[in-house]
Amino acid sequence: MSKSFIQIHPDDNIIAALKDLHAGEEYDVNGTKVTLKQDVQAKHKFSLHDFKVGDEIIMYGVLIGEAVKPIEQGMAITIDNVVHASTEYSDQNSKFEWTAPDVSKWKGRTFNGYHRADGTVGTANYWLVFPLVFCENRNIEVLQSALSESLGYTTKKDFTVDTQTLINQYKSGATSESLLTTQITTTVEEMSKKRVFPNIDGIKFLKHEGGCGGTRQDAEALCHLLAGYATNPNVAGITVLSLGCQNAEYRIMEETIKKNDPNFSKPLYLMVQQDSANERAFIEDAVKRTFVGLTEANKIERKPAPLSKLIMGLECGGSDGFSGISANPSLGYASDLLAALGGTPVLSEFPELNGVEQELINRCVKKEDAQRFASIMKVYGDRAIALGSGFKNNPSPGNIKDGLITDAMKSAGAAKKGGTSPITDVLDYTEKIKTPGLNLLCTPGNDVESTTGLAGSGVNVILFTTGLGTPTGNPIVPVIKISSNHKLTEKMKDVIDINTGDVISGEKTIEEMGEEILEFVIKVASGEVMTKSVKLAQDDFIPWKRGISL
Repeated sequence: MSKSFIQIHPDDNIIAALKDLHAGEEYDVNGTKVTLKQDVQAKHKFSLHDFKVGDEIIMYGVLIGEAVKPIEQGMAITIDNVVHASTEYSDQNSKFEWTAPDVSKWKGRTFNGYHRADGTVGTANYWLVFPLVFCENRNIEVLQSALSESLGYTTKKDFTVDTQTLINQYKSGATSESLLTTQITTTVEEMSKKRVFPNIDGIKFLKHEGGCGGTRQDAEALCHLLAGYATNPNVAGITVLSLGCQNAEYRIMEETIKKNDPNFSKPLYLMVQQDSANERAFIEDAVKRTFVGLTEANKIERKPAPLSKLIMGLECGGSDGFSGISANPSLGYASDLLAALGGTPVLSEFPELNGVEQELINRCVKKEDAQRFASIMKVYGDRAIALGSGFKNNPSPGNIKDGLITDAMKSAGAAKKGGTSPITDVLDYTEKIKTPGLNLLCTPGNDVESTTGLAGSGVNVILFTTGLGTPTGNPIVPVIKISSNHKLTEKMKDVIDINTGDVISGEKTIEEMGEEILEFVIKVASGEVMTKSVKLAQDDFIPWKRGISL
């Protein structure tokens, strides 16, 4: 790869700058001489030839925009001279052939995971506590304060302060000098070694603002989502708090659990506050039942599992102009490796697939999946327009500032996370993942709404690419953060797990980075490496209300 610029696809008529370029500099782009008319910042693009008003702008080999002003060769491509445009698509898929990558080096490889009765394998072993309605959020907090630190689990801090040690020494007559030299802080890693239940990775407490007062459809969607969390392979057992009269009825969640897993056998305790004698009794019973459940969940140990049991959510957020050049295609190659091994990569964020629909439709194995994807995209897009928005409004100010000036440009790069493999299933929000191979899952582009949905459909690990940086995590699924560039990795070492900046500098190929990503996934799935989001207890959870979220 050139260290100054890249033409991503032979058909592209705009060129991406890999470093800051300056007016007057001359470059040879595959035989075409281009003299820059303007400075072009790294991550941004310049024109390969002259454009008239209305001319199509091509990048990644697809339509990503339209010229709204005359653009001379060598001029910067900006929001002032180009607007969003995308290709029309049909629901008819064409014949698709795929050459799988060589995965011989991973044949027979395993990860150490938690085997569940339904045949899935967890990469973690969590006890989950959640409310059916926002009225129970305070009680969730009470349970968290009663259980988390006392059992040795992490908090929102990267260390804990043990004041009780000072109290005990004071009562024993310790001097001031002795108190001042006492060690009372404990790191997350040290806490994990002192857990009462060593085979349980954590107790996760979810809160939300739904369950009642909104539409019945939102309440039902919430029940479906929570059922997905209960049946996620990373969950060992569940405590559910219900007020008793809310729209989000336990019955709905129970029916979805049985649909997801007809032989569901995990311990699940339903606590209904309106059936309790008083709040004290309600909390006491919830703590006792959860503790008993933890004793059972602790009996499960990690055992070898084939890599085909990995269900890998693919996510991006805080994307930049390098994301679609380094991080996303590297993750896409890892996705192809996993698909070739019989595993399940899952591509989400449907608003960020705008402009590449036909390519994805052509990759659908089943005609009905092609039709379903086209239908979901059309309904989603039409609804956005009806409410005065549209996919074209997806790019954030940060995206635009760092080179992603249209949704189709952003989408073409974002879709690279899904690699090149055949699409074996198309799912709507909260539907359970059941088919190995690349799945498409409808979620919004909103980072946390999307990762929340991925976990609810059953992924056991999430890979999250970013060019600008974000701390986003998930309560029950480890989120591996992948940086698109060196600068971000140095600036946000506390949130980044993998750096693909070497692809931009030309030191590594996309294939080499993809292999490194898969090896890292295996370590995380085996509990050998703790992701930064897990260390920071970044337990983000936002259910999607099916209005418009881009």
